[in-house]
Amino acid sequence: MKVGDVNVVDDSMLKKAIGGTVVGNLMEWYDVGVYGYLAVIIGELFMPATLDPALKTLFSLGIFAVTFVARPLGGVILGQLGDRVGRQKILVFTLLMMALATFGIGILPDYSAWGIAAPILLVVLKLIQGFSTGGEYAGATTFITEYAPDKRRGYYASLLDLGSYMGFAVGAAFVSILQLTLTEDVMEGFAWRIPFLVALPLGVIALWFRTKIEDTPAFKEAQEAANRASEDAKSSADAPKGVIDLVKAYWRELLTGFVLVSAANTAGYALTSYMPTYLTQTLKYDPVHGNLLTLPILVGMSLCIPLAGHLSDKIGRRRVLFIGSVSAVLLATPAFLFMMHGAIWSTLLGLALLAIPVTFYVSNLASSLPALFPTSSRYGGMGISYNFAVAIFGGFAPFIMQALVTMSGSSLAPAFWVMGMSVAGFIAVCFLKESARKPLPGSMPSVATDAEAVELVKTQDENPDLDVDSLFDEAPANH
Repeated sequence: MKVGDVNVVDDSMLKKAIGGTVVGNLMEWYDVGVYGYLAVIIGELFMPATLDPALKTLFSLGIFAVTFVARPLGGVILGQLGDRVGRQKILVFTLLMMALATFGIGILPDYSAWGIAAPILLVVLKLIQGFSTGGEYAGATTFITEYAPDKRRGYYASLLDLGSYMGFAVGAAFVSILQLTLTEDVMEGFAWRIPFLVALPLGVIALWFRTKIEDTPAFKEAQEAANRASEDAKSSADAPKGVIDLVKAYWRELLTGFVLVSAANTAGYALTSYMPTYLTQTLKYDPVHGNLLTLPILVGMSLCIPLAGHLSDKIGRRRVLFIGSVSAVLLATPAFLFMMHGAIWSTLLGLALLAIPVTFYVSNLASSLPALFPTSSRYGGMGISYNFAVAIFGGFAPFIMQALVTMSGSSLAPAFWVMGMSVAGFIAVCFLKESARKPLPGSMPSVATDAEAVELVKTQDENPDLDVDSLFDEAPANH
C-alpha cells in the first residue's frame, strides 16, 4: 500500500458533512418526537368522543406505529437510489418530505370537523413521514461514516444520534413550554398544532445546511469504479446490488444488523416515544410532568452519546455494545420499579437507569452498521436491516408495551419486553465483527492528516487494524 492509496479527510468538508447531517437528523427526529409527546391529545381529537380512553391511547400509539410500516419501503427504495444517484440527493429529498408531512399534520382538521376522513388522512401523512425517515438514518449514517477518519469514526458517527435525541428533547421542551403556559382547553383547541407547524421553517433551515454538502469521496470512487467495471467482468463486484442480490450476498450481515437494531430501538423508543404515555396513562402523572420528567434525561443522555462513541474508538464497538445489552437486562426492572414508586426523584432515577443502556446502544449503531456492508451496497444494506428492525420492534415498541400493560395489568410488563429484546441483542453482538479503527469494507484507509497517512504506510505490516491484501481485494479496482 502506498501513501496515495490512503484517503486523507478534508477537514472543512468533514465539518460541513457533520453539520448537514446532524442538523437534518435533529430536524427529522424532532418531527417524529413531537407526535410522541402529543399522542394523548391527538388520540382524543382524532377519534369519536364516545370511545373508551384506553382505546384512544392505543389508537394514537397505533398511528405512531404506522409511521414505521412505511419505513422498510422507504429504506429499500431510497437505499437503492442512494447507492446509485448519491447519498446527498436522497438526504435532501427525505428532509423535504418530512418537513412537509409534519406541517400537514399541523393544518389537518380533527374528527369533529372531518369525521372519519381526519384519522385516515393522519395515517397517510404518518406514512409519508415513515417513508422519508426510512431513507434518512441509513443515508445519514452511511454519509458520515464514509467521511470520517477510521480512528474517530465512532465519535463522529455518534454525533448523528446526539442530533436525534436532541431532536426528541427539543420536541419535549417545546410541548412542555406550551403546556406550562397555556390552559388544557387552548392546548386541545389549537396550540397542539404549533409544534407541527414550526416544522416547515425549521425544515427550510435544515435543508439549507444539507444542500451545502457534497457526496462522499468513497461513494464517488465506488461510482467511478462501477462505471469502468460495467465494461468488463468486474461489474458484479463494483456495481450496487439489487434488493434480491443484496439479500443473497449479505443475509448474515442483514440479520445481525436487524437483531441489534431491534434490541437497541426497543430500549430507545421505550425511553423516548413511549415514556410520556406510560407516565401519564399508567403512572397517572399529569401530561405536563409526564413530558418534563423525560426532558433532563434526554438532554443528559444526548450529551453522553458522543462520549460513548469516543469510547468505542478506544476499546472497540463490540465491547461497548455488550455493555449496552447487558445493562439493559440488568437495569430495566429496577428502572421501572423506581418509576412505579411515584415520587419525582425516583421517576427521574428510573428514567436515568433506562437511559444507560440506550446511550451505549445508540452511540454505536451509526458506526457499526455501515461497516457491515461494502461501499457499493452500503446505503441499500443499511436501508433494509435498519428499517425493517425499527418498523417491527422499534416503532411498534410503544404500542406493544402499552398493550402488555393493558392485557397483563402489570406496570412492569415493559421492563420484561426490553430485557427479552436485549438478550437477543447480546447474541447479535457475538456475531458482529469488530470494526473500530479499521477501514470500511470496500474502501481504502481514511486518516485525518498527511502525516498519519505516511505513518500508516510505514507501519502497515505490523498494524493489527489493517489487512492490506483484503483491502485491495475489496476496494474499487482503480489502484
